[in-house]
Amino acid sequence: MKTPWGDLVPSVDLFPLVYLIVLYGIVYFLPFGIFDFWRKGEDGLAEWLQFFAYLGAGLSALLCFLLSFNRRPRIQAMWWLLMTVFCLYVAGEEISWGERLTGFGFDLLREVNAQGESNLHNLEGVQNYLHASFMAAGVFLGWLGWRFFPAIEAFPARRFSLYFLIVAAFYFYWDVSWISHGDRIRNDQEAIELLMGLGLWMHGFTSLRRLLRLRSTAPG
Repeated sequence: MKTPWGDLVPSVDLFPLVYLIVLYGIVYFLPFGIFDFWRKGEDGLAEWLQFFAYLGAGLSALLCFLLSFNRRPRIQAMWWLLMTVFCLYVAGEEISWGERLTGFGFDLLREVNAQGESNLHNLEGVQNYLHASFMAAGVFLGWLGWRFFPAIEAFPARRFSLYFLIVAAFYFYWDVSWISHGDRIRNDQEAIELLMGLGLWMHGFTSLRRLLRLRSTAPG
Protein backbone atom coordinates (compact mmCIF):
# COMPACT_ATOMS: atom_id res chain seq x y z
CA MET A 1 0.00 0.00 0.00
CA LYS A 2 1.55 3.29 -1.13
CA THR A 3 1.14 6.33 1.13
CA PRO A 4 2.70 9.83 1.22
CA TRP A 5 4.91 8.52 4.04
CA GLY A 6 6.11 5.45 2.17
CA ASP A 7 4.91 1.94 1.45
CA LEU A 8 2.91 0.04 4.07
CA VAL A 9 2.84 -3.73 4.07
CA PRO A 10 0.19 -4.73 6.64
CA SER A 11 -0.05 -8.30 7.90
CA VAL A 12 -3.83 -8.04 8.29
CA ASP A 13 -6.79 -7.28 6.06
CA LEU A 14 -7.54 -3.56 6.40
CA PHE A 15 -11.11 -3.71 5.11
CA PRO A 16 -12.58 -3.33 8.64
CA LEU A 17 -10.78 0.01 9.00
CA VAL A 18 -11.98 1.14 5.58
CA TYR A 19 -15.51 0.09 6.56
CA LEU A 20 -15.39 2.20 9.73
CA ILE A 21 -13.99 5.20 7.86
CA VAL A 22 -16.77 5.00 5.26
CA LEU A 23 -19.43 4.36 7.92
CA TYR A 24 -18.53 7.26 10.19
CA GLY A 25 -16.85 9.54 7.66
CA ILE A 26 -19.42 9.37 4.85
CA VAL A 27 -22.58 7.40 5.69
CA TYR A 28 -22.91 9.20 9.03
CA PHE A 29 -23.42 12.53 7.23
CA LEU A 30 -25.86 11.35 4.58
CA PRO A 31 -29.44 12.69 4.73
CA PHE A 32 -32.77 10.89 5.09
CA GLY A 33 -31.67 8.81 8.09
CA ILE A 34 -29.51 6.50 5.99
CA PHE A 35 -27.02 6.01 8.81
CA ASP A 36 -29.74 5.02 11.29
CA PHE A 37 -31.29 2.70 8.70
CA TRP A 38 -27.95 0.94 8.37
CA ARG A 39 -26.88 0.72 12.00
CA LYS A 40 -29.90 -0.29 14.02
CA GLY A 41 -33.25 -2.01 14.15
CA GLU A 42 -34.47 -5.58 14.16
CA ASP A 43 -34.63 -6.99 10.65
CA GLY A 44 -32.59 -4.03 9.44
CA LEU A 45 -30.13 -4.18 6.55
CA ALA A 46 -27.08 -4.80 8.75
CA GLU A 47 -28.84 -7.65 10.55
CA TRP A 48 -29.78 -9.36 7.30
CA LEU A 49 -26.24 -8.95 6.00
CA GLN A 50 -25.07 -10.64 9.19
CA PHE A 51 -27.43 -13.53 8.50
CA PHE A 52 -26.08 -14.00 4.98
CA ALA A 53 -22.48 -13.64 6.18
CA TYR A 54 -22.90 -16.32 8.85
CA LEU A 55 -24.86 -18.51 6.45
CA GLY A 56 -22.06 -18.21 3.90
CA ALA A 57 -19.49 -18.92 6.60
CA GLY A 58 -21.43 -21.98 7.77
CA LEU A 59 -21.81 -23.41 4.27
CA SER A 60 -18.13 -22.78 3.53
CA ALA A 61 -17.16 -24.49 6.79
CA LEU A 62 -19.43 -27.43 5.92
CA LEU A 63 -17.68 -27.88 2.57
CA CYS A 64 -14.30 -27.60 4.33
CA PHE A 65 -15.45 -30.34 6.70
CA LEU A 66 -16.38 -32.62 3.80
CA LEU A 67 -13.10 -31.94 2.00
CA SER A 68 -11.08 -32.51 5.18
CA PHE A 69 -12.85 -35.68 6.30
CA ASN A 70 -10.50 -38.05 4.48
CA ARG A 71 -7.37 -36.04 5.22
CA ARG A 72 -4.95 -36.71 8.04
CA PRO A 73 -5.18 -35.74 10.79
CA ARG A 74 -8.96 -36.16 10.78
CA ILE A 75 -9.27 -33.88 13.82
CA GLN A 76 -9.17 -30.95 11.36
CA ALA A 77 -12.51 -32.10 9.98
CA MET A 78 -14.00 -32.17 13.47
CA TRP A 79 -12.98 -28.56 14.06
CA TRP A 80 -14.58 -27.59 10.77
CA LEU A 81 -17.76 -29.37 11.84
CA LEU A 82 -17.84 -27.36 15.07
CA MET A 83 -17.32 -24.16 13.09
CA THR A 84 -20.19 -25.19 10.78
CA VAL A 85 -22.55 -25.69 13.71
CA PHE A 86 -21.51 -22.40 15.31
CA CYS A 87 -21.95 -20.29 12.17
CA LEU A 88 -25.26 -21.83 11.14
CA TYR A 89 -26.56 -21.47 14.69
CA VAL A 90 -25.67 -17.77 14.77
CA ALA A 91 -27.25 -17.30 11.32
CA GLY A 92 -30.50 -18.80 12.59
CA GLU A 93 -30.43 -16.72 15.76
CA GLU A 94 -29.92 -13.50 13.77
CA ILE A 95 -33.34 -13.85 12.16
CA SER A 96 -35.01 -15.66 15.09
CA TRP A 97 -35.07 -18.80 12.97
CA GLY A 98 -37.28 -17.13 10.37
CA GLU A 99 -40.08 -16.40 12.83
CA ARG A 100 -41.04 -13.04 11.35
CA LEU A 101 -40.87 -14.43 7.83
CA THR A 102 -42.95 -17.55 8.38
CA GLY A 103 -44.99 -16.56 11.42
CA PHE A 104 -43.94 -19.82 13.04
CA GLY A 105 -42.35 -19.64 16.48
CA PHE A 106 -42.25 -21.24 19.89
CA ASP A 107 -44.52 -19.78 22.55
CA LEU A 108 -42.39 -21.28 25.31
CA LEU A 109 -39.36 -19.32 24.11
CA ARG A 110 -41.34 -16.14 23.55
CA GLU A 111 -42.62 -16.15 27.11
CA VAL A 112 -39.11 -16.09 28.59
CA ASN A 113 -37.52 -13.98 25.86
CA ALA A 114 -36.67 -10.35 26.64
CA GLN A 115 -37.86 -9.30 23.15
CA GLY A 116 -40.70 -11.81 22.80
CA GLU A 117 -38.89 -13.71 20.03
CA SER A 118 -38.13 -17.35 19.30
CA ASN A 119 -34.40 -17.26 19.86
CA LEU A 120 -31.98 -18.20 22.61
CA HIS A 121 -29.61 -15.24 22.77
CA ASN A 122 -32.31 -12.87 24.07
CA LEU A 123 -33.58 -15.20 26.77
CA GLU A 124 -33.87 -13.58 30.17
CA GLY A 125 -30.73 -14.47 32.07
CA VAL A 126 -28.77 -15.08 28.86
CA GLN A 127 -29.03 -11.62 27.31
CA ASN A 128 -26.97 -10.09 30.14
CA TYR A 129 -23.94 -12.07 29.01
CA LEU A 130 -24.12 -11.22 25.30
CA HIS A 131 -21.58 -8.42 25.50
CA ALA A 132 -19.12 -10.60 27.39
CA SER A 133 -19.59 -13.35 24.80
CA PHE A 134 -18.85 -10.93 21.94
CA MET A 135 -15.73 -9.72 23.72
CA ALA A 136 -14.54 -13.27 24.40
CA ALA A 137 -15.31 -14.44 20.86
CA GLY A 138 -13.64 -11.38 19.36
CA VAL A 139 -10.43 -11.86 21.34
CA PHE A 140 -10.34 -15.60 20.69
CA LEU A 141 -11.05 -15.43 16.96
CA GLY A 142 -8.95 -12.32 16.47
CA TRP A 143 -5.90 -13.29 18.51
CA LEU A 144 -5.88 -16.34 20.80
CA GLY A 145 -6.91 -18.79 18.09
CA TRP A 146 -4.14 -18.11 15.58
CA ARG A 147 -1.61 -17.21 18.27
CA PHE A 148 -1.83 -20.35 20.38
CA PHE A 149 -3.54 -22.86 18.06
CA PRO A 150 -2.09 -22.12 14.61
CA ALA A 151 -2.37 -25.75 13.53
CA ILE A 152 -6.18 -25.70 13.72
CA GLU A 153 -7.32 -24.67 10.24
CA ALA A 154 -10.88 -23.86 11.32
CA PHE A 155 -9.69 -20.93 13.45
CA PRO A 156 -9.30 -17.67 11.49
CA ALA A 157 -5.77 -16.71 10.47
CA ARG A 158 -4.02 -13.58 11.68
CA ARG A 159 -4.89 -11.70 8.50
CA PHE A 160 -8.54 -11.57 9.60
CA SER A 161 -7.79 -10.27 13.12
CA LEU A 162 -9.38 -6.84 12.74
CA TYR A 163 -12.77 -8.28 11.83
CA PHE A 164 -13.00 -9.69 15.35
CA LEU A 165 -10.89 -7.44 17.54
CA ILE A 166 -12.85 -4.33 16.53
CA VAL A 167 -16.09 -6.00 17.68
CA ALA A 168 -14.49 -6.95 21.01
CA ALA A 169 -13.16 -3.40 21.46
CA PHE A 170 -16.57 -1.88 20.69
CA TYR A 171 -18.36 -3.91 23.36
CA PHE A 172 -15.56 -3.34 25.86
CA TYR A 173 -15.81 0.42 25.32
CA TRP A 174 -19.61 0.27 25.46
CA ASP A 175 -19.65 -1.48 28.84
CA VAL A 176 -16.82 0.60 30.29
CA SER A 177 -18.70 3.78 29.34
CA TRP A 178 -21.71 2.51 31.28
CA ILE A 179 -19.64 1.46 34.31
CA SER A 180 -17.71 4.72 34.47
CA HIS A 181 -20.42 7.24 33.45
CA GLY A 182 -23.70 5.43 34.03
CA ASP A 183 -24.57 5.79 30.35
CA ARG A 184 -23.65 3.75 27.29
CA ILE A 185 -22.33 5.06 24.00
CA ARG A 186 -24.68 5.13 21.01
CA ASN A 187 -26.05 1.76 19.98
CA ASP A 188 -24.27 0.97 16.72
CA GLN A 189 -24.00 -2.71 17.54
CA GLU A 190 -25.60 -4.17 14.41
CA ALA A 191 -23.27 -2.19 12.15
CA ILE A 192 -20.22 -3.25 14.17
CA GLU A 193 -21.26 -6.89 14.69
CA LEU A 194 -21.43 -7.27 10.92
CA LEU A 195 -17.63 -7.32 10.87
CA MET A 196 -17.49 -10.59 12.81
CA GLY A 197 -19.82 -12.32 10.37
CA LEU A 198 -17.83 -10.98 7.41
CA GLY A 199 -14.58 -12.14 9.00
CA LEU A 200 -15.85 -15.69 9.45
CA TRP A 201 -17.23 -15.74 5.91
CA MET A 202 -13.91 -14.52 4.48
CA HIS A 203 -12.03 -17.10 6.52
CA GLY A 204 -14.33 -19.92 5.43
CA PHE A 205 -14.28 -18.88 1.78
CA THR A 206 -10.48 -18.57 1.55
CA SER A 207 -10.03 -21.88 3.39
CA LEU A 208 -12.43 -23.57 0.98
CA ARG A 209 -10.50 -22.23 -2.01
CA ARG A 210 -7.25 -23.52 -0.54
CA LEU A 211 -8.68 -26.99 0.07
CA LEU A 212 -10.11 -27.12 -3.44
CA ARG A 213 -6.70 -26.23 -4.87
CA LEU A 214 -5.06 -28.95 -2.78
CA ARG A 215 -7.61 -31.44 -4.01
CA SER A 216 -7.11 -30.49 -7.65
CA THR A 217 -3.33 -30.84 -7.42
CA ALA A 218 -3.34 -34.06 -5.38
CA PRO A 219 -2.06 -37.11 -7.29
CA GLY A 220 -4.82 -39.39 -8.48
